[in-house]
Amino acid sequence: MISTDHEDPTKREQERRRGRDHLLVMAKPAVRWQDALPSGNGALGAMMYGSIAEDTILINHEALWYGGTTKEPPDLSVHLPQLRELLGSGKYAEANRFFPDKMREANYKAATSKYQPGFDLKLFTETAGAFRAYRRSLDMETGELSVRWTENGVRMERRAFVSRPDDMVVLRIAAGETLSPRTALQLTVHDPAEAESHGFAFGSDAAGDYLTAWGKHADAAGSFCAVARIVASSGYAGPGQAVAAAENGRIDVRGAGPIVVLLKVSAVSGEADERERLKRELAGIAADYETLLGRHAAEHRDLFMRAGLDLGDGEGRGETNERLLLDAYEGEIGTALPERMYDYGRYLLVASSRPGGLPANLQGIWNGDYQPAWSGAFFMNENIQMNYWQALTGNMPEAARPLYDFVDSLLPDMRLNARSFYGCRGILSPLFASPESGRKKNVQPHVVYWTAGAGWLAQHYYDYWLYTGDERFLETRAIPFMKEVAAFYEDFLIEGPDGRWLFSPSNSPENYANGRFEGAGTLSVCVNATMDAAVAKELLGNLCRVCEERGLEPDSVARWRRLLEKLPDYETNADGAMKEWLHPDFEDNYHHRHLSHLYPLFPGFEITGETNPELFEACRIAVEKRLVVGLGQQTGWSLAHMANLYARLGDGDRALECLELLARSCLGDNLFTYHNDWRRQGVTLNARRAPFQIDANFGWTAAMQEMLLFSAPGRIKLLPALPGKWERGAFRNFRCRGGVAVSLRWDMREGIAELTMEADRSQTVDVHFHRAIETIEHDGGARIADSSRGRHCRTAELTAGRKTTWTVRFAPYRNEP
Repeated sequence: MISTDHEDPTKREQERRRGRDHLLVMAKPAVRWQDALPSGNGALGAMMYGSIAEDTILINHEALWYGGTTKEPPDLSVHLPQLRELLGSGKYAEANRFFPDKMREANYKAATSKYQPGFDLKLFTETAGAFRAYRRSLDMETGELSVRWTENGVRMERRAFVSRPDDMVVLRIAAGETLSPRTALQLTVHDPAEAESHGFAFGSDAAGDYLTAWGKHADAAGSFCAVARIVASSGYAGPGQAVAAAENGRIDVRGAGPIVVLLKVSAVSGEADERERLKRELAGIAADYETLLGRHAAEHRDLFMRAGLDLGDGEGRGETNERLLLDAYEGEIGTALPERMYDYGRYLLVASSRPGGLPANLQGIWNGDYQPAWSGAFFMNENIQMNYWQALTGNMPEAARPLYDFVDSLLPDMRLNARSFYGCRGILSPLFASPESGRKKNVQPHVVYWTAGAGWLAQHYYDYWLYTGDERFLETRAIPFMKEVAAFYEDFLIEGPDGRWLFSPSNSPENYANGRFEGAGTLSVCVNATMDAAVAKELLGNLCRVCEERGLEPDSVARWRRLLEKLPDYETNADGAMKEWLHPDFEDNYHHRHLSHLYPLFPGFEITGETNPELFEACRIAVEKRLVVGLGQQTGWSLAHMANLYARLGDGDRALECLELLARSCLGDNLFTYHNDWRRQGVTLNARRAPFQIDANFGWTAAMQEMLLFSAPGRIKLLPALPGKWERGAFRNFRCRGGVAVSLRWDMREGIAELTMEADRSQTVDVHFHRAIETIEHDGGARIADSSRGRHCRTAELTAGRKTTWTVRFAPYRNEP
């Protein structure tokens, strides 16, 4: 039976014996920063390239941004009636230009900050012979990076991690029981030539045991710095052997035993007094690598190991990334690569998103470009949401909190957006933001006319309460946020000729409708994008429900109910697919990566096979059209999104196919996901470049969770989209909406499953299996009854804090209804 106790050390040891050691192993070093191995503590990041003679560790910090400019947006609301008149008369091409032109006329020029690189810690190592047995690895359970090789029979190693409790990078260099090779260390801003070309002034110094580096962008108010302390222990031959000399910006260490480096970063100042402060902090820390690692690993492991999965056979778990990817290119993907990707998505979120800091951006916290793709910003029309889909089901609510803190910090600007663009109360989310501003800054039509962002973010606020039961969060953050979104809809919606509400203007993220109008297939503005209606329906429905349950806002609930009654109904097109636009002028365009109109299927759960089988089938057809007709327009993150959609559709083989396509097209050697395939193999968008973009890493993990568990208040589906390849396996400590922890082990060859559930709150739930049930043996921890939903389902009365364990035997497939 699977234990739900994430503290159980026996369970961890059992996993290790089965080969489930959460290692990511590579057979060659990186030559680009994108291929380095990442470590992080949520705010501070490090990437180790792993070369022997000249290695680089790239240092990032979540708070290092440059180049942002923010202005007061013009009052476009005075022009809204004219815009709506253009849309109402079908002059869509003119409407597409209308607000952007007004912004240009007002000389509204603003720029989003760019997420910048930090520093390079360079290691120059003297070699005495050719290397053998090279490996570099990441232990995802501890966050430790390592590079190991053999040189003249001596096992050489470098180990590093980014400490959560001590907020610093820690590095150890050693050569078995012999002296470390002569090593010179240098600290600089990352890629000095590029830094200078992008307007940075910088400097570095080496003195005594300390390396320092600092920088400042020409337009920035503040500077930043890093300090590294080099601790060279005496050699094994006896005391007094180590020599560390500082000259020419480097510290040269020879005749030493293990060398330990402690490195801290300040994102608030690079001035001399700040550098001295960091030196004092580092001087007070005992440079005991194992002690520091143990302190960090305990905190990191608690999060990472809270949930997990095991797909059973163990074949390929010890292979290098390179080997697993070569197998993927051949079309042979077993369970080892999906397991590793699942772990990696969890690891990357733990390492890049931590309470008190910023949420994970488009690159998490790892970046080596001064001009990162899309500024490395926070995109709220899919990307930041995908970053956090896994967090709550994966039992890591702490990792989700930076999202709410960041969005809350933007509320004043979001209120300004609502007033300036549409004369509305409430909040209007920008399509993308950076830490200094949540104002709409861009004049591209798809950015200007998109209004669903705040409502989509509200889903995450409401979900946090559903999963955690945190009443204070609900009352002080979720409900107030949702009320502000509702206030926007109250002012923004207008009545159409049929008496239903119109979303005018509207936009279906980044897609362009076909139709019989000037500019068809190229225009962003529209009327009644399906996603707008779906998000508003979900937001208002959730708000009414939670307020009614608590006796809150009775007058407002009545207004919100009236809004709900007049929202447009979903529609299907001639192919039977869910329509992306609920207006007769706009026809579907399958050649696109976004599937935002399927929001009520996923990430919402309004449409299910039980609640609306006709629309459920229409969603299935819509996804299939994208995968078949529009495959060449997909991206890494869209394939991850599609895998989540197929999971909701109950098609595990199709979901796995999407992940396998992603593996063959958009994975780097270090398993970072890319926006598209840089090799131009025809599977994804044929773009000019293919940047690293972390959302698909997170979306992959979320998809695997969705394939194995679905939850809604009062409903739990187990193995709802189990691929045929995953005949045996287990997951532990997945969380459900309603506050239920679930662990499950299954063997479909034997037709048996072992289930453990424990609820935070007493409740009645329907527990739905993917196969018809023959018998259930249970420990009496819950009252179980037959369900009106059929042989696949049982109704369970769960008592708060009481664990229940079931052994389920399934009916043979031939006996299922």
